[in-house]
Amino acid sequence: MAVDIVMPQMGESIFEGTITKWLKKPGDKVERDEPLFEISTDKVDAEIPSPSAGVLKEIKVGEGQTVPIQTIVGVIDAAGSAAASSAPAPAKTAAPAPTKAPVAAAPALAPPRPAPPVPAAAPVAAPSASSTSERIHSSPLVRRMAKEHGIDLGTVAGTGAGGRISKQDIEAVIAAGGVPAAAPPGYSAPSPAPTSRPAPPPPPAAAPGVSGGQVHVALETAVPREKMYFGNYEVQPMSTMRQRIAEHMVASKRVSAHVYSVDEIDMTKVAALRAKSKDEFEKRYETKLTFMPFFVKAAVAGLRAYPTLNASLDGTNIVLHKEINVGIAVALDWGLLVPVVKNADEKNILGIQRTMNDLAERARTKKLKPEEVQESTFSITNPGVFGGLFGLPVISQPNVGILGLGAIEKRPVVINDSIAIRSMCYVTLSYDHRVVDGAIAHQFLHKVKETLENWNEPVL
Repeated sequence: MAVDIVMPQMGESIFEGTITKWLKKPGDKVERDEPLFEISTDKVDAEIPSPSAGVLKEIKVGEGQTVPIQTIVGVIDAAGSAAASSAPAPAKTAAPAPTKAPVAAAPALAPPRPAPPVPAAAPVAAPSASSTSERIHSSPLVRRMAKEHGIDLGTVAGTGAGGRISKQDIEAVIAAGGVPAAAPPGYSAPSPAPTSRPAPPPPPAAAPGVSGGQVHVALETAVPREKMYFGNYEVQPMSTMRQRIAEHMVASKRVSAHVYSVDEIDMTKVAALRAKSKDEFEKRYETKLTFMPFFVKAAVAGLRAYPTLNASLDGTNIVLHKEINVGIAVALDWGLLVPVVKNADEKNILGIQRTMNDLAERARTKKLKPEEVQESTFSITNPGVFGGLFGLPVISQPNVGILGLGAIEKRPVVINDSIAIRSMCYVTLSYDHRVVDGAIAHQFLHKVKETLENWNEPVL
């Protein structure tokens, strides 16, 4: 019996995935729930288990291909080991399958060409710019990209499943200078036409460095591709995760008005407490005690005192979050993820440490669920663990602040007119000046500093 392998939906807001690696090849035996292939989405990288035991009969979608959810990407012969001897035969004919996949996946991968003829009907379904956003099928990422670039989704033709507007559709519009390719022929969507965004594209060379959809055009104009390659070089394609990181970081720098504040914290008391308790902590709770949960607790104290930093911005509305969900940056061999410690204000040191260890381990083994990297209200990153004195991190959208931790090291400091050796740490706060002013930022840092330097919470 043939069992279809489908592209799973890895969260409510995810409607497509990229196969990054097949862990089995046609003819291989697989067990039920055994990792079969790896995918990358806008949220996480994950290993997808086999839906059935048997023999991998056919691979329909090759590595590097992006397809909508529920697309059949392969077939398993569930007859079991009895079919193993005959399975290799179809596996030989399965080789052309990858040529079949690009045909199905091509519209999703490269919509700029097919998109123009389709939008003829789009304006009919979108009579007004104000009412279309609720009826158009698109993901939060797509809506955010459209908002950042001033694109009316009612003028964009979706090439995804059921007419859904995909990220590639928006990228095609951005590459065209912010104007949907179908707008000129039909001219049935006049409302977006007069906006100020479409005006600059005709002379892209005259606007280097401008924001929005012209950034890529300006870069291509300013730096011809042939000039990028010289001498001895090696070209490596960016992984899907690396591309997503690049998109999110560029979007954050473009959207948020980044400002940075720096402070120095005396960690001597916390360092002494940790040194005294870490062995017993690990023995009793079977998990290591690091410095990070102390910083999380201190950040929670700061966010309670200054909730403006536990917020996000929606147009001209400031959204003050009641929950305190702290995203913790985790460095991986292939990129960076920010899993989220939900309701961090309700957890003690042990609860935070266990949650972080679990999230970090599953991030490294590609077991994270999409919802575990969503809904952060504030973030912390720790370049100090790699020896950095301090860093100025980019804000993780839609947060308005991120705390950067430097290395904890002993330095001479002046205390009561005497020089003493103390365990010191630089901390930085990157904040969005559209929402947070410098006074609030420094008061927040002072609260973090005060909490850590006067630590009084037991860890055992």
